[in-house]
Amino acid sequence: MILSIDIETYSDLDIKKVGGYKYAENCEVLLFAYAWDDAPVQIVDFTAGEELPDDVLFALTDNMVTKCAYNAQFERTVLSHFLHRRSPDVPFQFLDPAGWSCTMVHALTLGLPGSLDMASKALRLADDKAKMSVGKQLITYFCRPCKPTKVNGGRERNLPEHAPEKWATFKEYCVRDVVAEREIRRRLSNFPVRVEEQLLWELDQCINDRGVSIDAQLVSKAIGFDADFKGRVIAHAKALTSLPNPASGEQLKRWIEQEEGFFPASITKDNLPELMTQVQKPAVKEMLRLKQLMSKTSVKKYEAMQRARCDDSRVHGLLQFYGANRTGRWAGRLVQVQNLPRNSMTELDDARELLRRGDTDAIEMIYDHPLDVLSQLIRTAFVPRDGYRFIVADFSAIEARVIAWLAGEKWRMDVFADGGDIYCASASKMFGVPVEKHGINSHLRQKGKIAELALGYQGSIGALKAMGADKLGLSDEELQEIVNSWRKASPHIKQLWYDVDAAALEAVRECRAVTLHHGVAFSYRKGILFLRLPWGRKLAYVRPKIEVEPEFDREGLTYEGSEQTSGKWTRLRTYGGKLVENIVQAIARDCLAAAMTRLEAEGYQIVMHIHDEVVIECPADACDLDNVCRIMGQPIDWAPGLILTADGYVTDYYKKD
Repeated sequence: MILSIDIETYSDLDIKKVGGYKYAENCEVLLFAYAWDDAPVQIVDFTAGEELPDDVLFALTDNMVTKCAYNAQFERTVLSHFLHRRSPDVPFQFLDPAGWSCTMVHALTLGLPGSLDMASKALRLADDKAKMSVGKQLITYFCRPCKPTKVNGGRERNLPEHAPEKWATFKEYCVRDVVAEREIRRRLSNFPVRVEEQLLWELDQCINDRGVSIDAQLVSKAIGFDADFKGRVIAHAKALTSLPNPASGEQLKRWIEQEEGFFPASITKDNLPELMTQVQKPAVKEMLRLKQLMSKTSVKKYEAMQRARCDDSRVHGLLQFYGANRTGRWAGRLVQVQNLPRNSMTELDDARELLRRGDTDAIEMIYDHPLDVLSQLIRTAFVPRDGYRFIVADFSAIEARVIAWLAGEKWRMDVFADGGDIYCASASKMFGVPVEKHGINSHLRQKGKIAELALGYQGSIGALKAMGADKLGLSDEELQEIVNSWRKASPHIKQLWYDVDAAALEAVRECRAVTLHHGVAFSYRKGILFLRLPWGRKLAYVRPKIEVEPEFDREGLTYEGSEQTSGKWTRLRTYGGKLVENIVQAIARDCLAAAMTRLEAEGYQIVMHIHDEVVIECPADACDLDNVCRIMGQPIDWAPGLILTADGYVTDYYKKD
């Protein structure tokens, strides 16, 4: 049996700021709409004293009944606390994700948008099936605090009796969400979620339920020190410049023009060092130094940790399953663990302890850039529970390994088999001389590294510049030589771009399956171009078309998808190199999934993962790093010949080793 569910809730917390888990601890369930299989939707109004029917209540804890919702993590976590409040004497535990199915994840696996509203529009649901457009206004009115005014009698919350007609519409809106979710699920039923992917989602939910501890003392001291230090810097800057807001770029530009006689085109963290060489007056140099101090770091991630920290002193929900729906990779949420500043300090322990003690005078005396210290300590705010340590392990150069395996670039696979350095090997192949990391021709290794990172997906000069190649003082002609040399050294990878591009176009043009290497295949079905991966998982490109690319005067592939920056549903272009990037990153994701599944089966508890790295919380006396790396490096049955290795460390706090 399937029980479709949608709930509406009230809380004075902003879910976008605190996250779903913290919100679930504090919210009140207002409405509960549900439907058994294809039966009419029912709604329970808790504000009117109504109760859930016994069969629905029992179904919430019965894994024989599949509970379906759009973004099921929200309903599952909120209802976990809802049931606990009904039976407070029973120890709290989250509802078992094995009894749930997420229609949002189903949509994401098929290349559709993550929001219910956008997915409804992308599927062009009829008006009576789609999400109602008045939802945002009603949620603002009933689900959040309101500002006390004379008109509303000074109240801080809107209740049903304050607007009976709106409340009736809100109940209809809740019912409609179940209708829309169920219709989307029906539309997608021809392409069911694979059992393996459902099990992986359940593992993902367990990892998010588990959460990771936060060093609350470190976080609090960091936020306080940042506010105090920046306050003093800004006060000094105001006294120096007499500007009302010296942090303002425009005000600072005009002040520099007045003092130095020229107007800077821009003042950014990147161009400040060069700008400091152009100014003459000591006061302007000092102001630019202060500007550097002000722009050193942001404590937004510390603040996000503090807001999202739950009653168990842990942050939950840091990872969004299938958040990158082009590849199926996870996306970061709240603290954005996928985008944490790197740490390069050798004395992390000392700096950490000084900050935890609040010894900010020592920090300012010892370190040239105190706020940069805060930036480097952000990772270390994630800590294991008492008596435990972290095992941190990640795959070594996994994308380079996957693309070499996929293309059959034998010399690259030989480098990995021999434990060699791919950057040195690439540079040696490109320039025809031996290259050693700390030996002969070592200066060429950096060029090899930049080429490896930039050129594997059909990138050219622009890709090299994006990786910082122009900062090495290389001209466009020299950069083009690097592009040519890299492609000449990797002919099989170059051919892979063209083979993949041709296969995708052929599959769309002829509406048939086209098979490539290692089980990778394109097929076209019901308006979707599917890209089958070695694991059997498929990437989806919605409503593909073959169109002439004006800038290249050749045919290219377009499809409907979410624009990466704006999230807008629009028509996107792709090409061979980009499709190869999708394939490689998707395979790397599946390798991580296989490793995490094996680790959990061995009893290791993963608390978070970042790109190709896992963070395991392990009893301090049982941290077997070698075994973790061995498990991660085991051969994968669907990728014969793919050489994987992992490396890592054991630590008392998270860091970049």
